[in-house]
Amino acid sequence: MNIHSITRIVAFCSIFHFLSCNNQDTSLTYKIPKENPVTPLSINLDSIKIDGELGDFSVSKKISSKTEGVHLITFTFLSDTPSSLQPVDIKFNFPSIDINGYWNTTTAVDKVNYYRSSVSSRISSNAPILCFYNNQLDNRITIALSDALNKSTIESYLKEEDVHFYPTIRLFEDRMPKTTSYSITLRIDTRKLPFHETVNSVATWWAQNPNYKPMFVPDEAKKPMYSTWYSYHQNISAEAIINECKIAKSLGCEAVIIDDGWQTNDNNRGYAYTGDWTPDRIPEMKKFVEAVHEQGMKFILWYSLPFIGEKSKAFPNFQGKYLRYWESQGTYVLDPRYPETREHIINTYEKALKEWNVDGFKLDFIGWFVAKSDTKLTKEDGRDFASVSDATERLMTDIMARLSLLKPNILIEFRQPYIGPIMRKYGNMFRGVDAPNNAVANRLEVTNLRILSQNTAVHSDMFIWRNEETPEVAALQILNILYSVPQLSVKLEEVPEEHLKMIRHWFSYWNKNREILLDGDFIPSSPVSNYPFLTAIKDRYQITTLYEDIPISLDSSIEKLDIINAKSTNSVFLKVNTPFKGKMIISDCFGTIVYENEVSFNEDIVELVVPKSGLLSFIKQL
Repeated sequence: MNIHSITRIVAFCSIFHFLSCNNQDTSLTYKIPKENPVTPLSINLDSIKIDGELGDFSVSKKISSKTEGVHLITFTFLSDTPSSLQPVDIKFNFPSIDINGYWNTTTAVDKVNYYRSSVSSRISSNAPILCFYNNQLDNRITIALSDALNKSTIESYLKEEDVHFYPTIRLFEDRMPKTTSYSITLRIDTRKLPFHETVNSVATWWAQNPNYKPMFVPDEAKKPMYSTWYSYHQNISAEAIINECKIAKSLGCEAVIIDDGWQTNDNNRGYAYTGDWTPDRIPEMKKFVEAVHEQGMKFILWYSLPFIGEKSKAFPNFQGKYLRYWESQGTYVLDPRYPETREHIINTYEKALKEWNVDGFKLDFIGWFVAKSDTKLTKEDGRDFASVSDATERLMTDIMARLSLLKPNILIEFRQPYIGPIMRKYGNMFRGVDAPNNAVANRLEVTNLRILSQNTAVHSDMFIWRNEETPEVAALQILNILYSVPQLSVKLEEVPEEHLKMIRHWFSYWNKNREILLDGDFIPSSPVSNYPFLTAIKDRYQITTLYEDIPISLDSSIEKLDIINAKSTNSVFLKVNTPFKGKMIISDCFGTIVYENEVSFNEDIVELVVPKSGLLSFIKQL
């Protein structure tokens, strides 16, 4: 069947035929000018310098380049006696040539105003990287630091007088213990590559550091999960969750995350009773875990890593061994520099593994392990570390080593902003930050994670919607996070049957194609436009999800193309670059096929009518 005979489903909008009207001279043609080469950015590497008071330290600089376009500038600070490193800046500048936007791990809504961009990072927060790209989304310059343990800030602003960017990289903002030496490397990449590839190369650079080696990622980390947080918050019960698991399993979920609430009967959302980690609300925890396992699902348990509540039984044992008091939450933050506090935390998780046979942990609030302005950074009074960051690194390394020894396929989740290169060493699941019923925010979070996290499993924030919403609207919560692992968090016993039908369809599609969606070549579109479409390709199979009305190319190298309509309109525009013959299938948000036939296209732009939250598939005739 030729495409011209299809009504309502397909409409042509050819764009180059206007010259043939009214007997006009059709010999006139517009020739697309040859694209001029982009001027490479010129950076005076010798001008990159340390600015600030060095105190007792001297500093040397070494420049190396093993790959064309990638430069490593290493600064080494030396002192004859143990001394305090004073806050200093690394400064340089470069011309703003063909720059259209920026990307870092905090990229969110305001990406257009690249006049000033900033990202602060440390072991438990974000990552020290800043990338500028052009209108073609090609890298212009990517800046990264080797030290992801200690706090640093990369900030850049555009100086209007000379139209140059002036990056300032702030070091030693947090006080550090006295030392005689410190070394840090600044990596500058000016290669003409898609921006996400240069970011990925930084992730590879970090992962090559033996101290930053990423944790093993079992297959179970890359399967859909059910979370209790948005659906139940702290009001959970074993009976209710087991019933939810029965439905979730039938929909395609393979694990459940039991969030905050299981460890206390207090429903005030604070942490005053946290720290004993006894299952007050669910006393038969082992039977609970067994019942979930009987459903064929993994069991993951939430813990707030650093907290010991003022009303917990364990609190008196740690008097004076904490970093700060969080008054509004009624809890203290344990000081990981004391070996007994580290052992208490590790033993808590080992006990859960041994006694309850859980499959993993969601570890929250690691970012609270931070020294205050009056914290004594010394080894004394029972502390075996002076640095809080070093002690945190020791704690997390020991947690992973001991838990992995007990269960090699242990599942460990962290959420943004705990997503830097060192955190990949401690966890194999990174989740987007809280975005309840905000599909677009969830898309931004997981896409940023996908760009940087390589094979670490990227999870969506648990998503939720109202029962009054249509299935097409509810489906957007899934379609916006399709390139991450879904975490479902609605009360499945209460949602309408049509919602269950929609979930079942899209979770089935996700499970069937997860190797493409998670492990294929992931290609983000423009960050400045909130990633208006996303693509994954593997083995000549392409899956593209549309969030805005943007034409998608039907490429001759692709044998199967799925286009998912996650937009507000029914129109999908197809740019046909070479003649196409094959099968076209259109289905709605439930997976019901509304059109299926053989089609043929010539080079053209075609408008297709696809249901909202529906799927358009092309299978090439071979």
